[in-house]
Amino acid sequence: MLTEIRPALMVLLLLTLLTGIAYPYAVTGVAQAVLPDKASGSLVARNGKTVGSALIGQCWDDPKWFWGRPSATTPACNAASSSGSNLGPSNPALRKAVQDRIEALQKADPTATGLVPADLVTTSASGLDPDISPEAAYFQVHRVALARGLKDDDLRKLVAAHAQDRWLGLLGEPHVNVLDLNLALEARH
Repeated sequence: MLTEIRPALMVLLLLTLLTGIAYPYAVTGVAQAVLPDKASGSLVARNGKTVGSALIGQCWDDPKWFWGRPSATTPACNAASSSGSNLGPSNPALRKAVQDRIEALQKADPTATGLVPADLVTTSASGLDPDISPEAAYFQVHRVALARGLKDDDLRKLVAAHAQDRWLGLLGEPHVNVLDLNLALEARH
């Protein structure tokens, strides 16, 4: 029996060393050498201090900032518990959450008219989407301008400067990274 257990334990130890230690370190090393920024989480720093990640949405709830997509995590904006809400379109809880978010946006800016962009009232699959559509950013311009004492046109230009098109004109959707936009806003004001 020992002759059967010993080889099995040796294979287990060997595979553990290869797949649990050697392979992850090799992949991490290659990633750090080839794409160090992305391998480190695409961290964004200002004045030597890390202020966030370009890949993970943050909670912005003060009217003077552009707001990102609502977070589906508990507690909100918790990158350690990334998950979607898993609520279907006919679920009353989802309908109530969307209606509450629409009311919050209208309360924050009673002059906002027109349809509220869907990405301002629905969560993403990860619950931590760092981007919003350009329409969602433009929808918030008046509120942010009012809160900061700026002109709407100046903020529209700032949003336009931070709007990114589809990759190669084909893949993905036009978007604005909320952290980048808010950092640019902070830098100019």
